[in-house]
Amino acid sequence: MKKTIVVVALGHRALGTTLPEQKQATKETAKAIADLVECGAQVVISHSNAPQVGMIHTAMNEFGKVHPDYTFAPMSVCSAMSQGYIGYDIQNSIRAELLKRGIYKPVCTVLTQVKVDPYDDAFHEPTKIIGRYLTEEEAEAEEAKGNYVIKEKEGYRRIVAAPKPQEIIELDSIKALLDKGQIVIACGGGGIPVLEQGVELHGASAVIEKDLSSGKLAELLEADQLLILTSVEKVALNYQSDSEELIGSISLEQAKKYMEEGHFEPSTMLPKFEAAVSFLEKGQGRRAVITSITKAKDGFLGKTGTVIQ
Repeated sequence: MKKTIVVVALGHRALGTTLPEQKQATKETAKAIADLVECGAQVVISHSNAPQVGMIHTAMNEFGKVHPDYTFAPMSVCSAMSQGYIGYDIQNSIRAELLKRGIYKPVCTVLTQVKVDPYDDAFHEPTKIIGRYLTEEEAEAEEAKGNYVIKEKEGYRRIVAAPKPQEIIELDSIKALLDKGQIVIACGGGGIPVLEQGVELHGASAVIEKDLSSGKLAELLEADQLLILTSVEKVALNYQSDSEELIGSISLEQAKKYMEEGHFEPSTMLPKFEAAVSFLEKGQGRRAVITSITKAKDGFLGKTGTVIQ
């Protein structure tokens, strides 16, 4: 019998923000993933990395300032590092949780590169803030290197582009592992953004919205379900207002209508709907669910969450 393929997109609440928090958070996350496995799902996991990649970027570059013999770490390298250490905690936590339940199933992390378009408008309008606050002198030095900086009340911050994902380089490897029944962690933090130049791939000074990469991954794997886990059980219209209304099961057309009406914040809920809509438009019989990690099993079974189909 064909198993249901589900791509699970984990938000930052599933990971924590510090090393100790992440260690504990991934143990709880593993329980939700194990529930899905027990329900018969074939699981591929993607995850956010915003706090982690920012921490790595700051640490590596501060170290480089103190030790001139060491080079600064570009965003692509920091993204690769975050994929590795987040995947390490997730895969070990899932393995342990499954073994407690008498289930042996290999879990692995695939260091994933995602190709982006060098002509994407995002490179001319960067929006993603990274790293610590900078002094005016440091901000000028960043701009002299061709980087973008914005001024805030507390100081200056570096910003990078968030181009849309075009192609997942390691897709065949992910498929091969999935075909063998393994749980795969891939496209961490949206993937390592790369630009194709001849036969070579070069890291881009950017980050990729993890929900969009999750949707692209689900699309290319021809998954049955995209399960986006966030901080709320159901998405709300008119959020935190007197007319707040929770969204249950809706059609693809209704989802697109809500997006057009501007109901969702561009930096939080909108990318989730964009990912869900794009995934559903590319195939028949699919379902996208947005819910909380504590309701992951019920969301997968269609018992709760904002369900789009």
